Amino acid sequence: MLVDSLSIHFFILENKFRSIWRCTTISELMINEQIRDKEIRVIGENGEQLGIMSARDAMKLAKEAELDLVKIAPTAKPPVCKIIDYGKYRYELARKEKEAKKKQKTIEVKEVRLSPNIDSNDLNTKVAAARKFLEKGNKVKVALRFRGREMAHIQSSKHILDDFAEKLKDIAVVEKPAKLEGKSVMMFLTEKR
Repeated sequence: MLVDSLSIHFFILENKFRSIWRCTTISELMINEQIRDKEIRVIGENGEQLGIMSARDAMKLAKEAELDLVKIAPTAKPPVCKIIDYGKYRYELARKEKEAKKKQKTIEVKEVRLSPNIDSNDLNTKVAAARKFLEKGNKVKVALRFRGREMAHIQSSKHILDDFAEKLKDIAVVEKPAKLEGKSVMMFLTEKR
């Protein structure tokens, strides 16, 4: 019996803490009764300054206008709240985020792997693949991988990367020159602008 009542109290406290924590996250704005500040700066539905007042008075104004009181700047002194339609406000924010994502261009890094004993025809095939990647706007990471005894001939194999960059010099520039990293020599190419 005692264990049950303790677990119930713990459950209630945990839910109260969770709801308080959820209100203070940045993605979830505080609205209406969640605003518990003594004084807030209020902006009306048309963008006019209504001044500094208590949260209770601001809630009355919002209810009269049949709108919501939303805390839009919680870190300001005093916090700034606006009387707006919360559903419409969330929709506008989501739409702006979606537009921003559309305008963003993600650049991927594509990798082309070569070996020190690559034939010229194989090299041309790899160059063609890298050309496609560069034309799509991606960066290309060219990796010349060495295995076993090939590690003794790293310096004599760097000409492969130079030839690779030379064949793509009409559309690409070397962003990072050839550098030894572990058992590979890496070079990065980007599209010319």
